[in-house]
Amino acid sequence: MQLTVTLTAILVALLGLWALWFAVMGRAVILRQLIAGGVVEVAIVAQLVVAFIGVARGYELADPWTFWGYVVTALFLLPVAGVWALADRTRWSSVVLVVACLAILAMQARVWQVWSA
Repeated sequence: MQLTVTLTAILVALLGLWALWFAVMGRAVILRQLIAGGVVEVAIVAQLVVAFIGVARGYELADPWTFWGYVVTALFLLPVAGVWALADRTRWSSVVLVVACLAILAMQARVWQVWSA
């Protein structure tokens, strides 16, 4: 689980920095950033699969509602930001992507805390 959390955190941090650069430069989100968001989504799905396998094998979560809530919310956050980015072709789409990335980073920290507790 540590590998999937770390990989997801690195990918989302890189995407967030890229979006931050675009926001500072006053540019809207581009298709390559949305594709990178898809890569982050794949990492979150992998995390979900690893968590399901761990729980199915008997791993006890300290707070299952919090854990699954963070993982599922993280799964839906980037697609919502992506739809926003397609609808709003201003620099604010980049700001929305930055905020989504920051929220997912915080969720990844909590996922790791709950998993390792």
